[in-house]
Amino acid sequence: MKLNFKTLGLCLVADAFLAACSEPPEIAAKVAKRPDVAPYMGADNGFMTKGWTPGDRASWTEAINKRNQRQSEYSRAK
Repeated sequence: MKLNFKTLGLCLVADAFLAACSEPPEIAAKVAKRPDVAPYMGADNGFMTKGWTPGDRASWTEAINKRNQRQSEYSRAK
């Protein structure tokens, strides 16, 4: 009888591990990448960078360059 409880326990543990591996992929990541819209078109919401207007490629490029400069460790060390 003990062997059967061990086998049942191992089966339940294996089932739990396999259930964790079958998680469906994130859908939001697929929705965010739209090849039909240029990146500088953007969305008009509260998460936009100040000074950037959707649809203006020059202001988008400037905002990206400023963001990259703030994230660069080389420019911070100067």
